[in-house]
Amino acid sequence: MSVPGELQYTKTHEWVRIEGETATVGITEHAQDELGDVVFVELPESGRTLDAGEAFGAVESVKAVSDLYAPLPGEVVEVNESLGDNPEKINEDPYGEGWILKLRVSGEADLLSAEDYENFLKETE
Repeated sequence: MSVPGELQYTKTHEWVRIEGETATVGITEHAQDELGDVVFVELPESGRTLDAGEAFGAVESVKAVSDLYAPLPGEVVEVNESLGDNPEKINEDPYGEGWILKLRVSGEADLLSAEDYENFLKETE
């Protein structure tokens, strides 16, 4: 299982790539693997302000529905509209084309390094 070292992670299995004031957010390979084949993604509206830890949408798979949580506080500046027609991008490329949203970050939150996230996964097995 891939846990890219340049990303940060949450205990609810979201990943974050911070570039300047913008954070790109998606779900981890572990999360998509646990969910199985993704069939629908509920996305938030652009302009919505989120608090860290706030539910902003959901991923529906053949196995379950899982809420998505904001890893950082901020304003949604872009959502991955292509997931509407191609939700399987989350399974195929969770750290690339399967990204979910971009936030203009307005504060900090407690994020995990790749190493800490891998340790967290080992603890929860």
